Amino acid sequence: MNNGHTAFLNEVASIPACDKINECVQCGVCSGSCTTAEHWEYTPRKIIAMVRAGMKDEVLNSNSIWYCVSCYLCNARCPRDIKPANIMHALEAIALKGGYKPPTKTTTMYRSFARSIEKNGRIYEFGFMLEYFLKTNPFAALKMLPLALSLLTHKRMPLLPKVVKGTDQLNKMFHNITTGGSR
Repeated sequence: MNNGHTAFLNEVASIPACDKINECVQCGVCSGSCTTAEHWEYTPRKIIAMVRAGMKDEVLNSNSIWYCVSCYLCNARCPRDIKPANIMHALEAIALKGGYKPPTKTTTMYRSFARSIEKNGRIYEFGFMLEYFLKTNPFAALKMLPLALSLLTHKRMPLLPKVVKGTDQLNKMFHNITTGGSR
């Protein structure tokens, strides 16, 4: 294995909850458990094999890592406790840091959702969706306007966020999650 191959594998294995990637026996339980595998370019089992083979560009350019819906069936059923879902999310983070573009708007929605929680300690629906639509397609928000007005008039969606106590502690948790925390 050359340095490029081991570098990618080591990068993934260094992320918390991904350290057992080398213990995968390629049994296929993760792929058989995956509720969205039929949409993946490569199945979870194949992605793990490709990471171990150092196929960084192929993995990070594929649609596969972006289709994990975090159901964690693969994690629960893996006989070696490899945690394939955690590996997929680690690969997403590596892809984003490396400038690889996801084929879906899911990461934009996720980031808007996470920022809302980070700022307010809970989800602020109006702000979350406003940020999401401004970053993806502002005209799509027009289709949601009747629903938004109905929610606002029936007091089901506050116009201003409600901030909870302890957001500083929550932000420390977010920091530890995004940086891998202290080891």
